[in-house]
Amino acid sequence: MVRMLRPFTRAVTYTRWLHLCVAIVWPSLWLFVDEAWWTVGTATVLLGLAGLVPAMRVVEGFQARLLLTGHREGSESSEIVVAPSATWGDRGRMVVWLQTRLFLGALVSHLALQLLLLGVDLVSTALSGERAGGAWLAVEGHHWWHALLAPLPLVLAAAVVVGSGHLITRIALRLLGPSPLERLAALEERTEQLLERTRIARELHDSIGHALTVAVVQAGAARAAGDPAFTDRALGAIEETGRAALEDLERVLGVLRESEKPVSGRPTLADADRLLESARASGAKVDAEVTGPVETVPGPVAREGYRILQESLTNVLRHAGAVPVRVRVHVTDDTLVLAIHNPLPAGTPGSGRGSGLRGIRERAALLGGRARTGPDEGDWQVHAELPFS
Repeated sequence: MVRMLRPFTRAVTYTRWLHLCVAIVWPSLWLFVDEAWWTVGTATVLLGLAGLVPAMRVVEGFQARLLLTGHREGSESSEIVVAPSATWGDRGRMVVWLQTRLFLGALVSHLALQLLLLGVDLVSTALSGERAGGAWLAVEGHHWWHALLAPLPLVLAAAVVVGSGHLITRIALRLLGPSPLERLAALEERTEQLLERTRIARELHDSIGHALTVAVVQAGAARAAGDPAFTDRALGAIEETGRAALEDLERVLGVLRESEKPVSGRPTLADADRLLESARASGAKVDAEVTGPVETVPGPVAREGYRILQESLTNVLRHAGAVPVRVRVHVTDDTLVLAIHNPLPAGTPGSGRGSGLRGIRERAALLGGRARTGPDEGDWQVHAELPFS
């Protein structure tokens, strides 16, 4: 019993009924002034023309969100679009919505009124034997048991109010909801957001991982060396690498705080010298060779190339230590080629697994390129080819 009464404790039950009643206010006033039969047809035509106006979708969408769903975030409210009609399909659905709202509002309002009048007639005939009048269903006679039937029309009227509210909400979700093109656009936007989150997570892994690896290697080397001059150089390298990592962290957090702000300031291959110097300061003997015009590499390719080189050097320092590293960067007319080789010390696992190596392959794949990682004749290699388009 309590469950049946629960809808009447919710404000949205009454705002839905108000939504239906508002739809018939102006046609009712018109009929009150002029009772000619063609008045209904004229109202229908006017609603059809109004539905073709793009801005009508904004008005109806906002009204439906406010009155049919209670404007609750994360609920059915988000399924109702508040945007101008962009296609003729949107306009057609708006015409159908306006006509449906008008006729459904007129039907259920009249039905609820008739049920209320029937209840009054039952009470009136039970008391005096005379009808109050107005109801289409005639109640004759003077019987006391009519009073026992009086609550039944009221219960039916309440059911009409609740049921019609649910019905108009379901119809609104179909006719005022997003079109297939809008759903596709929302899906693409969601996909872009997920890709951006993945990219940010990968950048944090590469940047912070590189800084921590350099700091650990430098600190261990300084402790083992016992040379104050070497310790000073190691501390300087740790400071510089940590500062660069903090800059990357601040930039990424800025992007997360301001999602509408374009990403800028990300390092590119033009900043690769600081990676090479950081690796050298950690004890690695880096032999770097760059051929081709690096400045002509497109921004996305240059940025991903920088991250691939960073992750490759981080893996060298983390897994192989201070070993010779051969870095080759070759730029052609339409491709960037990165090749990083280093000796694979005995006992070092030669597995191509791990989040860092997987990230290298994913970066290359997102640009339509490819990357190979793994042992190569006693060495460890990372070979990436990134096309410009």
